[in-house]
Amino acid sequence: MTETVIVRSFPTEKLDAATRAAIIRVCIAAHQEEDFRNLFSYIPSGGRHFLAYRDGEVVSHAVVTTRWLQPEGQPLLKTAYVDAVATLPTFQGQGYGSAVMRTLAQSIADYAIACLETERIGFYARLGWERWRGALAGRGNEGLVPTPEQEGILVLRLKQTPPLNLDSLLIIEIDGRIW
Repeated sequence: MTETVIVRSFPTEKLDAATRAAIIRVCIAAHQEEDFRNLFSYIPSGGRHFLAYRDGEVVSHAVVTTRWLQPEGQPLLKTAYVDAVATLPTFQGQGYGSAVMRTLAQSIADYAIACLETERIGFYARLGWERWRGALAGRGNEGLVPTPEQEGILVLRLKQTPPLNLDSLLIIEIDGRIW
């Protein structure tokens, strides 16, 4: 790709119906997962969406919502939790997803850490994300819920991130889902 990728950010509340439909279309095409039709019922407000465009068309997307992580020995950390990272298949491998993720990383200075769950570890590792190697759990009203089967949890260290031991326990506050 030789052209400059334009990435824009919008709060969920500012996305019009056409943009929401475009985001859903990109996510379904990229992941072959119809549940993305419910994206805006899962994130009705409070998200920060990052969109890459080509010729006025949304071709790539990621969203950040606020969650809370606690690495072992650390306080709760305000976390930029990244979801719905997607690029239209015809534009994958052309830098759109990387541009979205780089812009996102530069735009979350108000968070202590970033986190996401993925099967595409190599893509994110090239962008500075690190795989959490230690035990994982969620914390809810009933206490800790170990998630030994969970894989592909990555973190991105930000300026406010305290020293981390990637082999220690990582707990996420349950907000209707664990990871």
